Amino acid sequence: MKTKIILLAFLALIIIIGLSGSAFIVQEKDQVVITQFGRPIGKALTEPGIYFKVPFIQVANYFEKRYMEWNGDPNQVPTKDKKFIYVDTYARWQITDPLQFFKRLTNERGAQSRIDDILDGDTRNFIANNNIEEAVRTSNRTPVSSDSEIISDSLTVIYVGREKIQKEILASANKQTADLGIEILDFRFKRINYVQEVQDQVYERMKSERFRIADKFRSEGQGEASRINGEKERELKSIQSNAFREAEQIKGKADAAAALIYAQAYDQSSQSRNLYSFLKSMETFEKTFDNKTSIFISTDSELYKYLKKMD
Repeated sequence: MKTKIILLAFLALIIIIGLSGSAFIVQEKDQVVITQFGRPIGKALTEPGIYFKVPFIQVANYFEKRYMEWNGDPNQVPTKDKKFIYVDTYARWQITDPLQFFKRLTNERGAQSRIDDILDGDTRNFIANNNIEEAVRTSNRTPVSSDSEIISDSLTVIYVGREKIQKEILASANKQTADLGIEILDFRFKRINYVQEVQDQVYERMKSERFRIADKFRSEGQGEASRINGEKERELKSIQSNAFREAEQIKGKADAAAALIYAQAYDQSSQSRNLYSFLKSMETFEKTFDNKTSIFISTDSELYKYLKKMD
């Protein structure tokens, strides 16, 4: 009896282990390929739910259903015009056919390695087929006005552009991954930079260009300053001339008014002197002569002048 109980317990444990090993869950983010002795069996499981497999014989291989990222290694790449630039790239990809993905790439590590080869190679090829301006710019630039001072390279005509190069790399990569069960969803240049030698050349050219613009502005400023100083001197002389004329006019009017005042004052002074002389003469007559006095005076005498007027 005790032996039967142990046997039944052992069988029950085996059943439980078997059931637990046969059931598995597929979540929303997962897609599963069932393999038996390393070979895929049936279709891939992409819908979420509970599924069953043969325990110990079949294996559930899980793969991501979500978008995954790829970051390229920054590489030094030559352009068509023989300039070297550092290119740093990134992409987003997805497993679209998990069964084909398992057959060709086995796992995500294998996929990342294959994507490295494809995208790095296409990046190098497409950059090498275009000038550096095509890789760093997307569209042509138009000066704001005819006097705008812009470095000459910035006005180079763009025929392809960075955006189109990215799209061409993406299209070329998807052609190569069509039978791998994956799709490259997006590809971008994360960063593009000159190598040190090219950077120094660009900076020197930018400095010389800016110095030239500064010299032009400085000479235009000096010319404008000379013009302003000339106008200032001319206006100053004109103001001084007008002020001198007005001052002379005022002085002339003042001199005329003073002369008139002097003349009037002189006339009044002359009349006052005549009255004073007359009064003094009368006072002299009064004090010197009486009704008994007889005098003989010349006709040139001052006293005679007033006596004559009294006749």
